[in-house]
Amino acid sequence: MRTPSSVSSTIRYALVAAAIIGSAFLLSAAKKTNYNFTPHDKAFYADPAVIEYVQPGLVFNVVSTSISASGTVAVDYKITDSAGNALDLNGVLTPGAVSPRFILTYIAPGTTYFTDYFTSSSTNATTGFVAVHPSADSGGTTATVAMGEYIYTFGNKVPTTFNATVTHRLGIYGSRNLTQWDLGTSYADTTFDFVPNGSKVTVTRDIIRTSSCNQCHSTLAFHGGSRRDVSLCVQCHQPQIYDTNGNSVDMKVFIHQIHMGSSLPTVVAGTPYALGSSTWSTVVMPSNIQRCAVCHQPTSVSGATQASNWNTNPSRAACGSCHDTVNFATGANHVNLPQYNDSQCSTCHVPQETTDFDASIEGAHVVAEDSTSVPGINFTLVSVANGAPGKAPTVTFTAKDNSGNAIPMSTFTSISMTMTGPTTDYGAVSFGSGVTTPGYVNESVSGASCSGGTCTYTFTHSIPAGATGTYAIGIEGRASITLQPGTVVATTTNYAGLNQVIYFSVDGSPVTARRAPVALANCNQCHYKLELHGSLRNNVEYCVFCHNPYDTDASTRATATVAADKALPPQGINFAMMVHKIHTGANLETNFGQDYIIVGFGGSHNSFGAAFATVPAKIPNTGVLFPVFSPTGSAQDTAVCEMCHTNGAEAILPIGKNPVTDPQGLLNPSPATTSACTACHLNTSAFAHAVSQTDPKLGESCDVCHGTGAPFSATQVHAGQ
Repeated sequence: MRTPSSVSSTIRYALVAAAIIGSAFLLSAAKKTNYNFTPHDKAFYADPAVIEYVQPGLVFNVVSTSISASGTVAVDYKITDSAGNALDLNGVLTPGAVSPRFILTYIAPGTTYFTDYFTSSSTNATTGFVAVHPSADSGGTTATVAMGEYIYTFGNKVPTTFNATVTHRLGIYGSRNLTQWDLGTSYADTTFDFVPNGSKVTVTRDIIRTSSCNQCHSTLAFHGGSRRDVSLCVQCHQPQIYDTNGNSVDMKVFIHQIHMGSSLPTVVAGTPYALGSSTWSTVVMPSNIQRCAVCHQPTSVSGATQASNWNTNPSRAACGSCHDTVNFATGANHVNLPQYNDSQCSTCHVPQETTDFDASIEGAHVVAEDSTSVPGINFTLVSVANGAPGKAPTVTFTAKDNSGNAIPMSTFTSISMTMTGPTTDYGAVSFGSGVTTPGYVNESVSGASCSGGTCTYTFTHSIPAGATGTYAIGIEGRASITLQPGTVVATTTNYAGLNQVIYFSVDGSPVTARRAPVALANCNQCHYKLELHGSLRNNVEYCVFCHNPYDTDASTRATATVAADKALPPQGINFAMMVHKIHTGANLETNFGQDYIIVGFGGSHNSFGAAFATVPAKIPNTGVLFPVFSPTGSAQDTAVCEMCHTNGAEAILPIGKNPVTDPQGLLNPSPATTSACTACHLNTSAFAHAVSQTDPKLGESCDVCHGTGAPFSATQVHAGQ
């Protein structure tokens, strides 16, 4: 029973709530509603009334920044939601209080990096090393200009001797907690360059843009998620900063070393690479680490004004971060030449010379197969004749180099075609009792008949009798070349043509290509140039020919070089299951206590969950590290399905497709959707749920709840903040 005082309290709370809601309604008349949420955002699925009230998102904008003669710093800034609506800093007039932090840096004369005005330090108790840490301001005061606009006055003053003629950068970062409305936490940051005396900014640091990082990381996020832009990162990560072990955390040093990871010369020699308590020795860059331009994208692509800095301004710090066994003081591993400063670096290491593998920066980092001396291979599948059940099809194709010249079949070290079908799903058909590969047949086409650059090849195997629908034929081929022959840098490399696929109807029905839930372009966002099996297989449209629901590593497991592998049953290698498990990587062991091991050609042991990186035995392995960041700044966020999948394909479930052979799995064979989803959700409860929703005769019902537009669609449940 309520007492009079509790009733009084209830009335007071109701009046306060009414006032807040009333204020919200008054504000809503001027609200912008063009939030432009995508199906990958939590807010996309929220009740419109909740969106109208909460105004999700967070954006900081700096109006102006000033530094007085006495060293007082003041920042006029605005806070809005993602649609540009003003937000209340305190979370009273609009939901969710905002917690901004402020940092101020400058570029000293004669330098090219930022220096922080305010720092703190910590001491290593064992070594006595004093580590310096740039700091955000503290103890400042805030004045309200208007709803959503505020002036923050720093609690700390800069020295009165500050240089008012140099570039300064003001950084803001912070968060807004909206978890009570199931909209997660919004994070934001921004930077503002200015010269205190009012002059135009002419000196800055703009080498790599965040968009380059987000090719692999999706949304760059560190330190809890609030630091998301490289322009903010470089304010703290500059030559001032070291960890307590004495390792540099300067951007141009530690970023190179993190991405080198297991390839760092010191790591290869057996010394782990760590910053503080975080070890990076098992990192494997998904593209070749020598391809510097994967991150250092040119200005025309990234927009960075100093994008060419990596090859026009070499330095001991930047170059020595990857080549970390070079001792510039003694000259060891530097052709015995000591280098006491950076003044002569660009004398020897010019941006580019005329030959590969020389001392120029681009030449020294050439990946052999990318050399301009490689003639290239370009396939075209022109047509398929005699493509009917029971008949051996004849394929007309061309193979030309980058100059358009025909490539003789004798040039290829390997060239073949693979036939499979139907495109409704691969793997179930047989191309004859003598064919051991499930659902496909591969034949060498080195004996093709060629004239004037156009070739024809007739398969020795026939399309299965009774075949229906659309079948597919793909081509693969590679050649070898020695670059810089007769020199001490002579290198022999393979180079391959991009797999091409042609579809044809075997029964007169319309030609229908196989579904395409992923795109090669998405793979190459991280991998740059997807290549497997000695570069022969490099197109996901072709990969699924062999990596079909019926295929396993049985043919290679018998020759396993690891005894434990040989004792186990074959491993399923259906594309959806395999790729999901590979990218889940380290999470397989961390979350499920499992590994995913494929025995490859030559009996090779390929572990993706626990020991993928090739590093010395003394350095613990952690498996594949998927590079996508979660909103709070941790890697391995495999819920960002759109990194690989196209057009919401993760919610277009493969209901009714061929069951997946999975001898090492909890369920064998496994229905197609169950197999794909439990490759990431690899626990017994997920399997039990899937089995309970599958009828022995009618099949899976996953799409009822998890299909496109369903209440728990895969797109919705994986949506981020």
